[in-house]
Amino acid sequence: MSIPLNYQAKLAAPFGVLGIRCEAEVLTGIEFLPPDSPLHAPESALAQGVCDQLLAYFDNPDFQFDLPLRVGGTAHQNRVWCAMCSIPRGQTQQYGEIARRLGSSPRAVGQACGNNPLPIIIPCHRVVSKSGMGGFNHHNRGYALDVKRWLLMHEGAIPSSISSQQGNSGDKRRAS
Repeated sequence: MSIPLNYQAKLAAPFGVLGIRCEAEVLTGIEFLPPDSPLHAPESALAQGVCDQLLAYFDNPDFQFDLPLRVGGTAHQNRVWCAMCSIPRGQTQQYGEIARRLGSSPRAVGQACGNNPLPIIIPCHRVVSKSGMGGFNHHNRGYALDVKRWLLMHEGAIPSSISSQQGNSGDKRRAS
């Protein structure tokens, strides 16, 4: 039996719904939920701030997040997440490039990307494979890759003409 996750907000995004998790005064998680998930208004000032900053990013990919975070993770994961944060908007790096820089393997970098608790804020979508998009959120097809593709197009890392070929997975509903 699985234990349901508690979200302090569920925010409509252009590609679906984001589940926002906060503890005390820190953001601890952002999860991609199915596009038909019910929205949930922010329960705290922090959750409202997270929603406001995510909406600002959706309006402007150059927006800089300024939120209190708790990411946890292993030493290796933290090194990978730090490396992801150094990739400028509009650019990508390959799993292998990050692995070489960190003295790791592409597979270990990919696992750390998939375990990122704060996607978008820690931009794991900017990491791609040598032969294409790579995976996203421990998936290599479907909705997760649609989200990755949207984020990369939004940031100008891939041409927007790809979106017309792939379709749109969601709409621009906002949390009520």
